[in-house]
Amino acid sequence: MFVIPAIDIIDGKCVRLTQGNFTKSTIYNSNVVDVAKHFEKQGAQFLHIVDLDGAKSGFPVNRETVFDIAKSVNIPLQVGGGIRSYEQASKYLENGIEKIILGTAATEDPKLLERLVKDFGNSRITVSVDVKDGKVAVRGWLEKSAKTVSEIIVVLKELGIISVIVTDISKDGLLKGPNFDLAKRFIQEGFETVAAGGITSLSDIEEFNKLGAFGALVGKAIYEKKIDLQKARREAAYKNNLAKRIIPCLDVKNGRVVKGAHFNDLRDAGDAVELGKRYGETGADELVFLDISATLENRKTFCELVSKIAKEINIPFTVGGGVSTIEDIKKLLNAGADKVSIGSAAVRNPNLIKEAAEYFGSQCIVISVDAKRQNKGWKIYIKGGTEEIDVDALKFSKQMEELGAGELLVNSLDRDGTKKGFDIELLKIISGSVGVPVIASSGAGTMRDFLDVFQKANVDAALAASIFHYKEIDIRKLKEFLFNNKIPVRI
Repeated sequence: MFVIPAIDIIDGKCVRLTQGNFTKSTIYNSNVVDVAKHFEKQGAQFLHIVDLDGAKSGFPVNRETVFDIAKSVNIPLQVGGGIRSYEQASKYLENGIEKIILGTAATEDPKLLERLVKDFGNSRITVSVDVKDGKVAVRGWLEKSAKTVSEIIVVLKELGIISVIVTDISKDGLLKGPNFDLAKRFIQEGFETVAAGGITSLSDIEEFNKLGAFGALVGKAIYEKKIDLQKARREAAYKNNLAKRIIPCLDVKNGRVVKGAHFNDLRDAGDAVELGKRYGETGADELVFLDISATLENRKTFCELVSKIAKEINIPFTVGGGVSTIEDIKKLLNAGADKVSIGSAAVRNPNLIKEAAEYFGSQCIVISVDAKRQNKGWKIYIKGGTEEIDVDALKFSKQMEELGAGELLVNSLDRDGTKKGFDIELLKIISGSVGVPVIASSGAGTMRDFLDVFQKANVDAALAASIFHYKEIDIRKLKEFLFNNKIPVRI
């Protein structure tokens, strides 16, 4: 679970309000850039920035201050406050801001939310659900909308929103404890839930961790020295129980899903759109689409097929194959992908990853680490596993993280299609050496293989193809098996 420090801005200064009351504000620092730098030094992995002047007025007021923060730190920002038009949102998203937070706009203008999700992907849009007397509050918490919590949940699900920040306004700023039940409701509905409002102690953070929250947003408790950020981060990391993800993979050639062993003897596994739809309805946490012959054939991924699949699913969607430029990434995201997987191009042109992470945000960039054992280590392969490169897989993984990759998809070419289990040794070395999520790929044959890779390699997700395509393993039954073996998964 992430512990996320909050920086609220009024007149360019770092402040905190009590229960959203603008007449009850406390100034903690006149230099918000210094505050952001301090949090970065304390090990923050993410910063939450709210333009309170903007939230009150209905348009960004402290945007240049936010950009100053973004230029001064090397950690991602999620930014909210007064973002109520497409132009205001895109201004942030196209200028280095990882995520935007929509509150009023999400409640009152679902078409705007739908357009932003379509153009930028749901991984870059977070909805702030601020609750007052059972209703969703808007306009800087100054007014109550007519929408109940149940109604906003329905709307967000229909729009494909996966990330929410949930605040009980009555608890905010009082340092008397949060509303666990409110956050729990969104967690149980399957949202990546960041809990906020009233978090006062390490025990509060521990409780949200147990509930399966994605993060805990902490403001006043840090400024008032009730919570030490470094200690809170260690506590959350040590007791981390973020849900592990199960991800089916569509290996596509000539528009059809195929599967073989070691990329050879490929056989047809079905229609990509139908399979994607099936996985979206049967418990998959995400879906990966890899156009496995695009690089070899020196062509781009089939965007039309990507778009058809994206329209049929409501789970995060990663697409790869033949991606080599910023324009390629843009086209795939516009076609409906939430994340883009880059393989060969990341090896040949590492600077592409830095550019892509800065332009689209790290959360959109997945690196395909195609590795094969060589003596005592592993070497990187490109072009669909056909060409060896004299690059060490572990060093490459670390380099990709440093350049801004948000996730690593680690494929063992030795295990691909064998159903002999994941390459635990390879995965354990990489996951233990990087701070970004690692997806295990290649070799799954039994439910026990999934349990082993989560227990022994500490990966964040496990990917498989044929065992799901041919219904050898049912995803829901797999999750029940993992849950019964104390692996946190979304049931």
